[in-house]
Amino acid sequence: MNYALMEKVQKAIAEIRPNLQADGGDIELVGVEDGTIKVRLKGACAGCPMSTMTVKWASKTTCGKRYQKSLKLRLSKKH
Repeated sequence: MNYALMEKVQKAIAEIRPNLQADGGDIELVGVEDGTIKVRLKGACAGCPMSTMTVKWASKTTCGKRYQKSLKLRLSKKH
């Protein structure tokens, strides 16, 4: 496991989190594996029909621009 990358991703998620919390939701890092960041949306975001768009937005604006362009952000369906 790449702990340096995990720490960077946690920082990126910390930047995204206030936007989600403002709408009653949250985001949790599940893991980073084989170039894929896995996250879980919680609270109001977990059942939101826009959750896929939220993950795409987070991927493009925070994780992808700051770190490795090859990283993929995936939504974990397990709760």
